[in-house]
Amino acid sequence: MGEREHEREHVRVAVVGSGFGGLGAAVRLRREGVTDFVVLERASSVGGTWRDNSYPGCACDVPSHLYSFSFAPNPDWPRTFSGQEHIRAYLEHVTDTFRLRPHIRFDSEVKRMTWNAERLCWDIETSSGSLSADIVVSATGPLSDPKVPDIPGLDSFPGKVFHSARWDHDYDLRGKRVAMVGTGASAIQIVPAVQPDVSRLTLFQRTPPWVMPRVDRAISDAERWLHRQLPFTSQLRRGLLWGIRELQVQAFTKRPNELGFVEQLARRNMARAIKDPALRAKLTPDYRIGCKRILLSSDYYPALAQPNVDVVASGLAEVRGSTLVAADGSEAEADAIVFGTGFHVTDMPIAERVVGADGRTLAESWKGGMEALRGASAAGFPNWMTIIGPNTGLGNSSMILMIESQLNYLADFVRQVDVLGGRVALDARPSAVRAWNHRVQERMKRTVWNTGGCTSWYLDASGRNTTIWPGTTAEFRRATRRVDLAEYDVLRAPAAEQTANKAEKKAGVDA
Repeated sequence: MGEREHEREHVRVAVVGSGFGGLGAAVRLRREGVTDFVVLERASSVGGTWRDNSYPGCACDVPSHLYSFSFAPNPDWPRTFSGQEHIRAYLEHVTDTFRLRPHIRFDSEVKRMTWNAERLCWDIETSSGSLSADIVVSATGPLSDPKVPDIPGLDSFPGKVFHSARWDHDYDLRGKRVAMVGTGASAIQIVPAVQPDVSRLTLFQRTPPWVMPRVDRAISDAERWLHRQLPFTSQLRRGLLWGIRELQVQAFTKRPNELGFVEQLARRNMARAIKDPALRAKLTPDYRIGCKRILLSSDYYPALAQPNVDVVASGLAEVRGSTLVAADGSEAEADAIVFGTGFHVTDMPIAERVVGADGRTLAESWKGGMEALRGASAAGFPNWMTIIGPNTGLGNSSMILMIESQLNYLADFVRQVDVLGGRVALDARPSAVRAWNHRVQERMKRTVWNTGGCTSWYLDASGRNTTIWPGTTAEFRRATRRVDLAEYDVLRAPAAEQTANKAEKKAGVDA
């Protein structure tokens, strides 16, 4: 058994996932001089959430020039807000430009990751084989596993059922009676995209969102030429987009009452398209704007005002054959049900597959709520780091900014392990994780996400906000610039294991 373990393939770093987080980690590792790494991807291509979400109308609600890596600017974005196909193409381009393909193992879903305390490494079982790694970077992302509510009778529905993130492109919605369940960021893009083609569209809305106009336009050839010839103009554009959002953070985190003006703009946006007072009443939220993610769309309300659309101001409660019954008792007939009901965010499925130093899974460790030191390291899970971990999400800006900050932290983590020498691991101290989490949760108390009077996917089962970062992206960047060794326990392999590893390395050199 021992010999077979030593024969198993071993890498310095294993990255899980090839979305923005995983590809960013791969590029950063190469820049740090680390080439002994693999990227484990369960699908057969890169792109993460931008590969999986290909529903009609899918696009980003963050401006293109801010929703891209600082180290891989794209002067050729076709629109101010890019569509899914352009973002996916950008990620393919990054993969090729930085020559990441030799490192990527496609169709390799991680089944189990177990900490090996004896050898100070992670034993990883995947659908395509097993390996071990000194360091694991989990970049599976919070928007990767769709969540479909448990609706009584759904199994007996005779029509088509799918989630927005698993769109069935072989099924033609034209002329069909379609039920859209949910009113989140995906739903408000799907509704206007399919409304003109379907015979009837029934929207099941548990909670109405606040919707602001989406000021989207094509980027002119002249602008693109300028960005190609003078790259600093693209940087300037990115800087302005970033600065505006940084200034908005105070209203979300410290002075939610200041959001009243934004609320008025959103009401005006609705009033322009929705003339029916009864429909307007259904679509008006009863919570402070910003408590849930503010959605951007200029065609959602006009689509809802069309004669072939019904808005049911209640969630889907039961399915009886092809009849859908809402919580308020109203009924609708449907040929297809599309769930735009979000993802497993506060209960990430990968957590069930990670087994730490004490034999517990990460899911068990996080039973009382997710928490990680600086959004990256969980206590009892040495040399394991997550990208877009607990309390790193944003309510108003680009997640790529947060990912790049975490990549700075990852780079320093790898450096620190190297500097310490020998076979070594860093395990976040429970006291450091608690102190960090306490500071975050204290700051969270006065934010609009906690005081705005809504129930959002930012909150976990116990009502704690374990998703959002309660500050600016600049603050987070400062907090993740360096790894503070005082916040970690340094684990070293037993002397016998160290000697065996040196012998292994020497044998490799001699060979």
